[in-house]
Amino acid sequence: MRHLVRLTLLSVTTALMAGCGGGSNPASLPNEAAGASSAARESTPLVHRRHTPPLPPPIRRHVTAADRARARAGGWQPVTAQAPFTGGPGSEFLMTDGTVLVSDTCTSSWFSLSPDKNGNYVNGTWTQRASLPSNYAPLYFASAVLADGKLIVNGGEYNFCKTTETTLGAIYDPVANTWTPVSPPSGWPKVGDAQSAVLSNGTYMMGNCCSSAQALLNEATMTWTAAGGGKADANSEEGWTLLRNGNVLTVDVSDVPNSEAYSPSANAWSTAGQLPVRLIAASEIGPQTLQPNDNVFVAGANGHTAVYAAKSGTWTQGPDFPAVASGQLGVADGPSTLLTNGQVLLPASPGIYQSPSYFFVFNGKKLVSIPGPPNEVNDSSYNIRLLLLPTGQVLETDGSNDVEVYTPGARPEMKIAPLITSVPATLVHGSTYKVVGKRFNGFSQANAYGDDDQQATNYPLVRITNNATGHVFYARTHGHSFMGIGSSASVSTMFDVPAGIETGASSLVVVANGIPSAPASVTVQ
Repeated sequence: MRHLVRLTLLSVTTALMAGCGGGSNPASLPNEAAGASSAARESTPLVHRRHTPPLPPPIRRHVTAADRARARAGGWQPVTAQAPFTGGPGSEFLMTDGTVLVSDTCTSSWFSLSPDKNGNYVNGTWTQRASLPSNYAPLYFASAVLADGKLIVNGGEYNFCKTTETTLGAIYDPVANTWTPVSPPSGWPKVGDAQSAVLSNGTYMMGNCCSSAQALLNEATMTWTAAGGGKADANSEEGWTLLRNGNVLTVDVSDVPNSEAYSPSANAWSTAGQLPVRLIAASEIGPQTLQPNDNVFVAGANGHTAVYAAKSGTWTQGPDFPAVASGQLGVADGPSTLLTNGQVLLPASPGIYQSPSYFFVFNGKKLVSIPGPPNEVNDSSYNIRLLLLPTGQVLETDGSNDVEVYTPGARPEMKIAPLITSVPATLVHGSTYKVVGKRFNGFSQANAYGDDDQQATNYPLVRITNNATGHVFYARTHGHSFMGIGSSASVSTMFDVPAGIETGASSLVVVANGIPSAPASVTVQ
Protein backbone atom coordinates (compact mmCIF):
# COMPACT_ATOMS: atom_id res chain seq x y z
CA MET A 1 0.00 0.00 0.00
CA ARG A 2 1.05 3.56 -0.36
CA HIS A 3 -0.07 7.04 -1.09
CA LEU A 4 -1.78 7.97 -4.27
CA VAL A 5 0.58 8.84 -7.08
CA ARG A 6 1.37 12.52 -7.51
CA LEU A 7 -0.64 13.65 -10.49
CA THR A 8 -0.41 16.77 -12.58
CA LEU A 9 -3.97 16.92 -13.79
CA LEU A 10 -5.79 14.85 -11.19
CA SER A 11 -6.88 16.31 -7.86
CA VAL A 12 -6.12 13.99 -4.97
CA THR A 13 -8.18 14.21 -1.81
CA THR A 14 -6.57 14.09 1.60
CA ALA A 15 -7.97 11.79 4.26
CA LEU A 16 -6.56 8.86 6.16
CA MET A 17 -8.17 5.74 4.77
CA ALA A 18 -9.38 2.51 6.31
CA GLY A 19 -7.14 -0.55 6.48
CA CYS A 20 -7.73 -4.05 5.19
CA GLY A 21 -9.80 -5.05 8.17
CA GLY A 22 -12.44 -2.40 7.53
CA GLY A 23 -13.05 1.12 8.76
CA SER A 24 -10.90 2.64 11.47
CA ASN A 25 -10.47 5.93 13.23
CA PRO A 26 -8.04 8.02 11.17
CA ALA A 27 -6.61 9.58 14.30
CA SER A 28 -5.57 6.13 15.53
CA LEU A 29 -3.50 5.29 12.47
CA PRO A 30 0.24 6.05 12.45
CA ASN A 31 0.95 9.19 10.44
CA GLU A 32 4.00 7.81 8.64
CA ALA A 33 4.30 10.75 6.25
CA ALA A 34 4.39 13.13 9.19
CA GLY A 35 7.55 11.54 10.52
CA ALA A 36 6.72 8.98 13.21
CA SER A 37 9.91 7.44 14.54
CA SER A 38 11.37 4.43 12.72
CA ALA A 39 11.28 2.33 15.89
CA ALA A 40 7.63 3.16 16.49
CA ARG A 41 6.70 2.37 12.91
CA GLU A 42 8.53 -0.92 12.78
CA SER A 43 7.17 -2.10 16.14
CA THR A 44 3.57 -1.54 15.01
CA PRO A 45 1.84 -4.82 14.09
CA LEU A 46 1.53 -5.03 10.31
CA VAL A 47 -1.91 -4.38 8.95
CA HIS A 48 -2.87 -3.22 5.50
CA ARG A 49 -2.66 0.47 6.35
CA ARG A 50 -3.61 3.60 4.50
CA HIS A 51 -1.82 6.88 4.60
CA THR A 52 -2.56 10.46 3.82
CA PRO A 53 -2.13 11.01 0.08
CA PRO A 54 0.75 13.45 -0.30
CA LEU A 55 0.06 16.99 -1.32
CA PRO A 56 2.52 19.10 -3.26
CA PRO A 57 4.56 21.19 -0.85
CA PRO A 58 3.53 24.86 -0.61
CA ILE A 59 6.32 25.76 -3.01
CA ARG A 60 7.28 23.08 -5.51
CA ARG A 61 10.71 23.34 -6.98
CA HIS A 62 10.78 24.56 -10.53
CA VAL A 63 12.51 22.23 -12.97
CA THR A 64 15.32 24.44 -14.17
CA ALA A 65 17.33 24.53 -17.36
CA ALA A 66 20.23 23.15 -15.33
CA ASP A 67 18.07 20.20 -14.22
CA ARG A 68 17.20 19.44 -17.83
CA ALA A 69 20.79 19.86 -19.01
CA ARG A 70 22.08 17.48 -16.35
CA ALA A 71 19.44 14.90 -17.31
CA ARG A 72 20.19 15.20 -21.03
CA ALA A 73 23.93 14.85 -20.44
CA GLY A 74 23.18 11.77 -18.33
CA GLY A 75 21.35 9.97 -21.10
CA TRP A 76 17.72 11.03 -20.54
CA GLN A 77 15.49 12.15 -23.43
CA PRO A 78 11.82 13.16 -23.35
CA VAL A 79 9.32 11.34 -25.53
CA THR A 80 8.62 14.07 -28.05
CA ALA A 81 4.92 13.35 -28.59
CA GLN A 82 2.70 15.01 -26.00
CA ALA A 83 1.47 12.41 -23.54
CA PRO A 84 -2.36 12.29 -23.83
CA PHE A 85 -3.15 11.30 -20.24
CA THR A 86 -5.69 13.07 -18.05
CA GLY A 87 -4.89 11.29 -14.78
CA GLY A 88 -1.21 10.87 -15.60
CA PRO A 89 0.69 7.84 -16.97
CA GLY A 90 0.65 4.96 -14.52
CA SER A 91 1.66 1.32 -14.91
CA GLU A 92 3.40 0.53 -18.19
CA PHE A 93 3.64 -2.84 -19.93
CA LEU A 94 5.74 -4.03 -22.84
CA MET A 95 3.39 -5.86 -25.17
CA THR A 96 4.68 -8.59 -27.44
CA ASP A 97 4.21 -6.45 -30.57
CA GLY A 98 6.79 -3.94 -29.30
CA THR A 99 4.27 -1.34 -28.14
CA VAL A 100 4.08 -0.08 -24.56
CA LEU A 101 0.61 -0.12 -23.03
CA VAL A 102 0.17 2.48 -20.26
CA SER A 103 -2.71 3.00 -17.84
CA ASP A 104 -4.20 6.45 -17.37
CA THR A 105 -4.12 6.77 -13.60
CA CYS A 106 -7.48 6.53 -11.82
CA THR A 107 -9.38 6.38 -15.11
CA SER A 108 -10.47 3.46 -17.30
CA SER A 109 -8.42 4.76 -20.24
CA TRP A 110 -5.27 3.15 -21.67
CA PHE A 111 -2.81 4.41 -24.28
CA SER A 112 0.01 2.75 -26.18
CA LEU A 113 3.36 4.14 -27.25
CA SER A 114 4.60 2.78 -30.59
CA PRO A 115 8.17 3.32 -31.82
CA ASP A 116 8.69 5.21 -35.07
CA LYS A 117 9.65 3.48 -38.33
CA ASN A 118 13.27 3.37 -37.19
CA GLY A 119 12.37 1.63 -33.93
CA ASN A 120 12.86 4.81 -31.91
CA TYR A 121 10.58 5.20 -28.87
CA VAL A 122 11.67 8.79 -28.21
CA ASN A 123 10.03 9.78 -31.49
CA GLY A 124 7.15 7.35 -31.04
CA THR A 125 3.44 8.01 -31.20
CA TRP A 126 0.64 7.65 -28.66
CA THR A 127 -2.59 5.84 -29.55
CA GLN A 128 -5.66 5.40 -27.39
CA ARG A 129 -6.63 1.78 -26.85
CA ALA A 130 -9.79 0.20 -25.54
CA SER A 131 -10.88 1.29 -22.08
CA LEU A 132 -11.43 -1.01 -19.14
CA PRO A 133 -15.02 -1.84 -18.13
CA SER A 134 -16.69 1.39 -17.04
CA ASN A 135 -16.70 0.41 -13.35
CA TYR A 136 -12.98 -0.33 -13.21
CA ALA A 137 -10.06 2.13 -12.94
CA PRO A 138 -7.50 0.51 -10.65
CA LEU A 139 -4.46 2.00 -8.98
CA TYR A 140 -1.80 -0.36 -7.51
CA PHE A 141 -2.85 -3.76 -8.81
CA ALA A 142 -1.64 -7.21 -9.83
CA SER A 143 -0.70 -7.63 -13.49
CA ALA A 144 1.20 -9.67 -16.07
CA VAL A 145 1.72 -10.14 -19.79
CA LEU A 146 0.78 -13.78 -20.32
CA ALA A 147 2.31 -16.42 -22.58
CA ASP A 148 -0.38 -15.81 -25.21
CA GLY A 149 0.48 -12.09 -25.37
CA LYS A 150 -2.57 -10.91 -23.46
CA LEU A 151 -2.38 -8.57 -20.46
CA ILE A 152 -4.19 -9.37 -17.22
CA VAL A 153 -4.86 -6.92 -14.38
CA ASN A 154 -6.48 -7.82 -11.07
CA GLY A 155 -7.66 -5.88 -8.07
CA GLY A 156 -6.52 -2.43 -7.07
CA GLU A 157 -5.86 -0.71 -3.79
CA TYR A 158 -7.86 2.18 -5.23
CA ASN A 159 -10.61 2.27 -7.84
CA PHE A 160 -11.15 5.68 -9.46
CA CYS A 161 -8.76 6.93 -6.75
CA LYS A 162 -11.09 5.79 -3.96
CA THR A 163 -9.81 3.24 -1.49
CA THR A 164 -11.55 -0.09 -1.99
CA GLU A 165 -9.24 -3.14 -2.26
CA THR A 166 -11.38 -4.04 -5.26
CA THR A 167 -11.81 -7.61 -6.50
CA LEU A 168 -12.46 -6.45 -10.07
CA GLY A 169 -10.17 -7.60 -12.84
CA ALA A 170 -9.89 -7.74 -16.62
CA ILE A 171 -7.85 -9.30 -19.42
CA TYR A 172 -6.81 -7.40 -22.53
CA ASP A 173 -6.69 -8.98 -25.99
CA PRO A 174 -4.37 -6.79 -28.11
CA VAL A 175 -5.59 -8.31 -31.38
CA ALA A 176 -9.27 -7.63 -30.74
CA ASN A 177 -8.43 -4.49 -28.69
CA THR A 178 -10.93 -5.51 -26.04
CA TRP A 179 -11.02 -6.01 -22.28
CA THR A 180 -12.96 -8.90 -20.74
CA PRO A 181 -13.87 -8.90 -17.03
CA VAL A 182 -12.13 -11.46 -14.82
CA SER A 183 -13.73 -12.76 -11.63
CA PRO A 184 -11.64 -13.04 -8.45
CA PRO A 185 -10.73 -16.34 -6.77
CA SER A 186 -13.65 -17.83 -4.86
CA GLY A 187 -13.92 -16.61 -1.31
CA TRP A 188 -11.66 -13.60 -1.76
CA PRO A 189 -13.50 -10.52 -0.47
CA LYS A 190 -10.49 -8.38 -1.39
CA VAL A 191 -7.70 -8.48 -3.98
CA GLY A 192 -6.35 -4.96 -3.70
CA ASP A 193 -2.68 -4.26 -4.35
CA ALA A 194 -1.91 -7.92 -4.86
CA GLN A 195 1.38 -9.27 -6.16
CA SER A 196 1.63 -11.67 -9.09
CA ALA A 197 4.02 -13.64 -11.27
CA VAL A 198 3.88 -15.86 -14.32
CA LEU A 199 5.43 -19.21 -13.39
CA SER A 200 7.82 -21.07 -15.68
CA ASN A 201 5.02 -23.20 -17.12
CA GLY A 202 3.06 -20.08 -18.06
CA THR A 203 0.58 -20.22 -15.18
CA TYR A 204 -0.40 -16.88 -13.65
CA MET A 205 -0.14 -16.80 -9.85
CA MET A 206 -1.63 -14.05 -7.70
CA GLY A 207 -1.44 -13.29 -4.00
CA ASN A 208 -4.17 -11.88 -1.80
CA CYS A 209 -3.43 -8.36 -0.58
CA CYS A 210 -4.65 -9.03 2.94
CA SER A 211 -3.91 -12.66 3.76
CA SER A 212 -1.38 -15.41 3.08
CA ALA A 213 -3.52 -16.92 0.30
CA GLN A 214 -2.48 -17.35 -3.33
CA ALA A 215 -4.32 -18.65 -6.38
CA LEU A 216 -3.43 -20.01 -9.82
CA LEU A 217 -5.38 -19.04 -12.94
CA ASN A 218 -6.45 -21.58 -15.56
CA GLU A 219 -6.69 -19.18 -18.47
CA ALA A 220 -8.50 -21.68 -20.70
CA THR A 221 -11.45 -21.82 -18.30
CA MET A 222 -10.78 -18.54 -16.48
CA THR A 223 -11.05 -20.34 -13.15
CA TRP A 224 -8.85 -20.13 -10.07
CA THR A 225 -7.30 -22.83 -7.89
CA ALA A 226 -6.01 -22.19 -4.38
CA ALA A 227 -2.24 -22.50 -4.19
CA GLY A 228 0.65 -22.31 -1.76
CA GLY A 229 0.66 -23.62 1.78
CA GLY A 230 2.84 -22.89 4.75
CA LYS A 231 3.48 -19.20 4.16
CA ALA A 232 4.81 -17.61 7.32
CA ASP A 233 3.04 -14.26 6.98
CA ALA A 234 0.53 -12.31 4.93
CA ASN A 235 1.37 -11.23 1.38
CA SER A 236 0.87 -7.54 2.16
CA GLU A 237 3.60 -5.30 0.72
CA GLU A 238 5.79 -8.18 -0.47
CA GLY A 239 7.30 -8.51 -3.94
CA TRP A 240 7.84 -11.76 -5.84
CA THR A 241 10.97 -12.64 -7.80
CA LEU A 242 11.09 -15.57 -10.21
CA LEU A 243 14.29 -17.62 -9.79
CA ARG A 244 16.07 -19.73 -12.37
CA ASN A 245 14.94 -22.98 -10.70
CA GLY A 246 11.31 -21.90 -11.11
CA ASN A 247 10.77 -20.97 -7.48
CA VAL A 248 9.45 -17.57 -6.39
CA LEU A 249 11.38 -15.58 -3.76
CA THR A 250 9.91 -13.04 -1.37
CA VAL A 251 11.25 -11.02 1.55
CA ASP A 252 8.73 -11.12 4.38
CA VAL A 253 7.51 -7.72 5.52
CA SER A 254 5.81 -8.74 8.76
CA ASP A 255 7.88 -11.84 9.61
CA VAL A 256 11.13 -9.84 9.74
CA PRO A 257 13.90 -10.73 8.89
CA ASN A 258 12.70 -13.92 7.20
CA SER A 259 12.53 -14.69 3.49
CA GLU A 260 10.55 -17.42 1.78
CA ALA A 261 10.41 -19.27 -1.52
CA TYR A 262 7.40 -20.81 -3.24
CA SER A 263 8.02 -24.12 -5.00
CA PRO A 264 5.55 -24.82 -7.83
CA SER A 265 6.36 -28.54 -7.75
CA ALA A 266 5.59 -28.76 -4.02
CA ASN A 267 2.90 -26.06 -4.24
CA ALA A 268 4.16 -24.76 -0.90
CA TRP A 269 6.30 -22.10 0.74
CA SER A 270 9.42 -22.72 2.78
CA THR A 271 12.01 -20.47 4.38
CA ALA A 272 14.74 -19.02 2.17
CA GLY A 273 16.83 -17.85 5.09
CA GLN A 274 17.20 -14.94 7.46
CA LEU A 275 18.35 -11.58 6.12
CA PRO A 276 21.48 -10.06 7.68
CA VAL A 277 19.86 -6.64 8.03
CA ARG A 278 16.37 -5.19 8.33
CA LEU A 279 15.01 -3.65 5.14
CA ILE A 280 11.56 -2.57 6.34
CA ALA A 281 10.44 0.94 7.24
CA ALA A 282 6.83 2.03 7.70
CA SER A 283 5.75 -1.45 6.55
CA GLU A 284 7.38 -0.82 3.17
CA ILE A 285 10.26 -2.31 1.22
CA GLY A 286 11.89 -1.66 -2.15
CA PRO A 287 12.17 -3.81 -5.29
CA GLN A 288 13.81 -7.23 -5.68
CA THR A 289 15.85 -7.66 -8.88
CA LEU A 290 17.42 -10.90 -10.12
CA GLN A 291 20.72 -10.35 -11.93
CA PRO A 292 22.26 -12.70 -14.53
CA ASN A 293 24.70 -14.05 -11.90
CA ASP A 294 21.70 -15.47 -9.98
CA ASN A 295 21.94 -12.84 -7.24
CA VAL A 296 18.78 -11.03 -6.14
CA PHE A 297 19.43 -7.42 -5.13
CA VAL A 298 16.84 -6.15 -2.64
CA ALA A 299 16.59 -2.43 -1.87
CA GLY A 300 15.39 -1.51 1.60
CA ALA A 301 13.05 1.26 2.61
CA ASN A 302 15.37 2.22 5.47
CA GLY A 303 18.54 2.71 3.42
CA HIS A 304 19.95 -0.81 3.78
CA THR A 305 20.15 -3.40 1.00
CA ALA A 306 20.67 -7.15 0.88
CA VAL A 307 21.75 -9.69 -1.73
CA TYR A 308 20.41 -13.24 -2.05
CA ALA A 309 22.73 -15.72 -3.77
CA ALA A 310 20.26 -18.14 -5.32
CA LYS A 311 22.97 -20.69 -6.14
CA SER A 312 23.92 -21.15 -2.48
CA GLY A 313 20.69 -19.96 -0.85
CA THR A 314 22.53 -17.45 1.33
CA TRP A 315 22.07 -13.78 2.18
CA THR A 316 24.69 -11.06 2.55
CA GLN A 317 24.36 -7.39 3.36
CA GLY A 318 24.63 -5.05 0.40
CA PRO A 319 25.76 -1.43 0.25
CA ASP A 320 23.75 1.25 2.04
CA PHE A 321 22.20 4.17 0.22
CA PRO A 322 23.79 7.47 1.23
CA ALA A 323 22.20 10.08 3.45
CA VAL A 324 21.52 13.56 2.06
CA ALA A 325 20.63 16.85 3.69
CA SER A 326 16.93 15.97 3.71
CA GLY A 327 17.41 12.51 5.22
CA GLN A 328 18.48 8.93 4.74
CA LEU A 329 17.81 7.68 1.22
CA GLY A 330 15.87 4.47 0.75
CA VAL A 331 13.25 2.88 -1.47
CA ALA A 332 9.97 2.83 0.46
CA ASP A 333 8.18 1.47 -2.58
CA GLY A 334 9.83 2.14 -5.89
CA PRO A 335 10.93 0.54 -9.15
CA SER A 336 14.05 -1.07 -10.48
CA THR A 337 15.13 -2.26 -13.90
CA LEU A 338 17.83 -4.70 -14.91
CA LEU A 339 20.01 -2.98 -17.49
CA THR A 340 21.35 -5.02 -20.39
CA ASN A 341 24.83 -5.11 -18.82
CA GLY A 342 23.42 -6.92 -15.77
CA GLN A 343 23.43 -3.89 -13.47
CA VAL A 344 20.36 -2.53 -11.67
CA LEU A 345 18.90 0.95 -12.19
CA LEU A 346 16.69 2.35 -9.41
CA PRO A 347 15.68 5.60 -7.66
CA ALA A 348 15.83 6.32 -3.94
CA SER A 349 14.39 9.17 -1.91
CA PRO A 350 14.66 10.49 1.67
CA GLY A 351 12.35 9.25 4.40
CA ILE A 352 8.96 7.84 3.52
CA TYR A 353 7.23 9.11 0.36
CA GLN A 354 9.32 12.27 0.24
CA SER A 355 11.08 14.07 -2.62
CA PRO A 356 13.51 14.54 -4.24
CA SER A 357 14.58 11.24 -5.76
CA TYR A 358 18.13 10.26 -6.65
CA PHE A 359 19.05 7.65 -9.25
CA PHE A 360 21.61 4.90 -8.73
CA VAL A 361 23.05 1.91 -10.52
CA PHE A 362 23.98 -1.17 -8.48
CA ASN A 363 26.98 -2.69 -10.26
CA GLY A 364 27.12 -5.83 -8.15
CA LYS A 365 29.33 -4.30 -5.47
CA LYS A 366 28.34 -0.72 -4.86
CA LEU A 367 25.68 1.87 -5.59
CA VAL A 368 26.85 4.42 -8.15
CA SER A 369 25.03 7.74 -8.36
CA ILE A 370 23.92 8.80 -11.85
CA PRO A 371 21.89 11.75 -13.20
CA GLY A 372 18.14 11.23 -13.10
CA PRO A 373 15.34 12.61 -15.27
CA PRO A 374 14.58 16.34 -14.97
CA ASN A 375 11.59 15.92 -12.68
CA GLU A 376 13.46 13.87 -10.06
CA VAL A 377 13.57 17.03 -7.93
CA ASN A 378 9.80 16.66 -7.37
CA ASP A 379 9.57 12.86 -7.31
CA SER A 380 9.60 10.27 -4.58
CA SER A 381 10.72 6.77 -5.51
CA TYR A 382 7.20 5.39 -5.14
CA ASN A 383 5.60 7.44 -7.93
CA ILE A 384 8.26 6.49 -10.52
CA ARG A 385 7.85 3.57 -12.95
CA LEU A 386 10.65 2.05 -15.02
CA LEU A 387 10.30 -0.33 -17.97
CA LEU A 388 13.09 -1.97 -19.98
CA LEU A 389 12.44 -1.49 -23.71
CA PRO A 390 13.47 -3.92 -26.49
CA THR A 391 16.07 -1.34 -27.55
CA GLY A 392 17.88 -1.75 -24.22
CA GLN A 393 16.68 1.69 -23.15
CA VAL A 394 14.46 2.36 -20.14
CA LEU A 395 11.08 4.13 -20.24
CA GLU A 396 10.36 6.28 -17.19
CA THR A 397 7.05 7.73 -16.02
CA ASP A 398 6.30 9.59 -12.79
CA GLY A 399 2.62 10.49 -13.02
CA SER A 400 3.37 13.68 -14.94
CA ASN A 401 3.12 14.06 -18.69
CA ASP A 402 6.92 14.25 -18.96
CA VAL A 403 7.70 10.71 -20.15
CA GLU A 404 11.43 10.05 -20.41
CA VAL A 405 13.70 7.47 -22.06
CA TYR A 406 17.07 6.58 -20.52
CA THR A 407 19.89 5.29 -22.73
CA PRO A 408 22.60 3.49 -20.73
CA GLY A 409 26.15 3.94 -21.89
CA ALA A 410 27.31 0.38 -21.13
CA ARG A 411 27.39 -2.44 -23.65
CA PRO A 412 24.89 -5.30 -23.25
CA GLU A 413 25.99 -8.65 -21.88
CA MET A 414 25.83 -10.62 -25.14
CA LYS A 415 26.68 -14.00 -23.59
CA ILE A 416 23.10 -14.09 -22.29
CA ALA A 417 21.59 -12.97 -25.62
CA PRO A 418 18.92 -15.11 -27.28
CA LEU A 419 20.10 -17.64 -29.86
CA ILE A 420 17.98 -18.51 -32.89
CA THR A 421 18.32 -22.12 -34.03
CA SER A 422 15.41 -22.32 -36.46
CA VAL A 423 13.26 -19.81 -38.32
CA PRO A 424 11.75 -19.97 -41.85
CA ALA A 425 13.86 -18.19 -44.45
CA THR A 426 10.78 -16.91 -46.30
CA LEU A 427 8.00 -15.05 -44.52
CA VAL A 428 4.69 -13.99 -46.02
CA HIS A 429 3.18 -10.81 -44.62
CA GLY A 430 0.05 -11.46 -42.59
CA SER A 431 1.10 -15.04 -41.79
CA THR A 432 2.18 -16.77 -38.57
CA TYR A 433 5.40 -18.74 -38.04
CA LYS A 434 7.43 -20.43 -35.30
CA VAL A 435 10.92 -19.45 -34.24
CA VAL A 436 12.99 -21.85 -32.12
CA GLY A 437 16.07 -21.19 -30.05
CA LYS A 438 17.59 -20.73 -26.61
CA ARG A 439 17.58 -18.02 -23.95
CA PHE A 440 14.36 -16.55 -25.35
CA ASN A 441 13.17 -15.52 -21.88
CA GLY A 442 16.23 -13.67 -20.66
CA PHE A 443 17.78 -14.12 -17.25
CA SER A 444 15.37 -12.05 -15.16
CA GLN A 445 11.88 -10.61 -15.04
CA ALA A 446 13.93 -7.41 -15.54
CA ASN A 447 11.46 -4.90 -14.05
CA ALA A 448 10.51 -4.97 -10.37
CA TYR A 449 8.49 -2.91 -7.95
CA GLY A 450 6.59 -5.09 -5.52
CA ASP A 451 2.98 -5.76 -4.69
CA ASP A 452 1.64 -2.71 -6.51
CA ASP A 453 3.19 -2.92 -9.94
CA GLN A 454 4.47 -5.96 -11.83
CA GLN A 455 5.95 -5.36 -15.29
CA ALA A 456 7.99 -8.48 -16.03
CA THR A 457 9.40 -8.76 -19.57
CA ASN A 458 10.90 -12.27 -19.57
CA TYR A 459 9.38 -13.23 -22.90
CA PRO A 460 10.63 -13.07 -26.52
CA LEU A 461 9.92 -10.33 -29.03
CA VAL A 462 10.58 -10.66 -32.75
CA ARG A 463 11.98 -7.61 -34.57
CA ILE A 464 12.33 -7.52 -38.36
CA THR A 465 14.41 -4.84 -40.10
CA ASN A 466 14.16 -4.26 -43.83
CA ASN A 467 17.67 -4.27 -45.31
CA ALA A 468 16.95 -1.64 -47.98
CA THR A 469 15.10 0.96 -45.91
CA GLY A 470 16.30 0.18 -42.38
CA HIS A 471 12.72 0.39 -41.20
CA VAL A 472 11.81 -1.66 -38.14
CA PHE A 473 8.75 -3.86 -37.62
CA TYR A 474 7.77 -5.94 -34.60
CA ALA A 475 5.99 -9.21 -35.23
CA ARG A 476 3.58 -9.95 -32.38
CA THR A 477 4.69 -13.03 -30.46
CA HIS A 478 2.43 -15.46 -28.61
CA GLY A 479 2.32 -19.08 -27.55
CA HIS A 480 5.65 -18.95 -25.73
CA SER A 481 6.61 -22.52 -24.79
CA PHE A 482 8.40 -21.35 -21.63
CA MET A 483 8.01 -18.44 -19.22
CA GLY A 484 10.86 -19.09 -16.80
CA ILE A 485 14.23 -17.38 -16.82
CA GLY A 486 17.83 -18.37 -17.45
CA SER A 487 17.14 -21.68 -19.17
CA SER A 488 19.49 -23.13 -21.81
CA ALA A 489 16.81 -25.53 -23.08
CA SER A 490 15.34 -25.21 -26.56
CA VAL A 491 12.16 -23.10 -26.55
CA SER A 492 9.87 -21.58 -29.14
CA THR A 493 7.34 -18.86 -29.79
CA MET A 494 4.91 -18.07 -32.57
CA PHE A 495 5.09 -14.71 -34.36
CA ASP A 496 2.68 -12.87 -36.64
CA VAL A 497 4.31 -11.08 -39.57
CA PRO A 498 2.59 -7.67 -39.82
CA ALA A 499 0.29 -7.25 -42.79
CA GLY A 500 1.81 -3.86 -43.53
CA ILE A 501 5.46 -4.88 -43.34
CA GLU A 502 7.84 -3.86 -46.13
CA THR A 503 8.78 -6.77 -48.36
CA GLY A 504 12.21 -7.88 -49.49
CA ALA A 505 15.47 -8.99 -47.87
CA SER A 506 15.37 -8.41 -44.11
CA SER A 507 17.06 -9.30 -40.83
CA LEU A 508 15.16 -10.96 -37.99
CA VAL A 509 16.23 -10.97 -34.34
CA VAL A 510 14.67 -12.28 -31.15
CA VAL A 511 14.89 -9.81 -28.27
CA ALA A 512 14.69 -10.71 -24.58
CA ASN A 513 15.25 -8.23 -21.74
CA GLY A 514 16.44 -5.63 -24.25
CA ILE A 515 19.19 -7.84 -25.74
CA PRO A 516 18.87 -9.01 -29.37
CA SER A 517 20.03 -12.29 -30.84
CA ALA A 518 22.39 -12.46 -33.79
CA PRO A 519 20.31 -11.65 -36.90
CA ALA A 520 18.84 -14.30 -39.15
CA SER A 521 18.46 -13.48 -42.85
CA VAL A 522 14.88 -13.72 -44.09
CA THR A 523 12.94 -12.65 -47.15
CA VAL A 524 9.54 -11.09 -46.62
CA GLN A 525 6.97 -11.57 -49.36
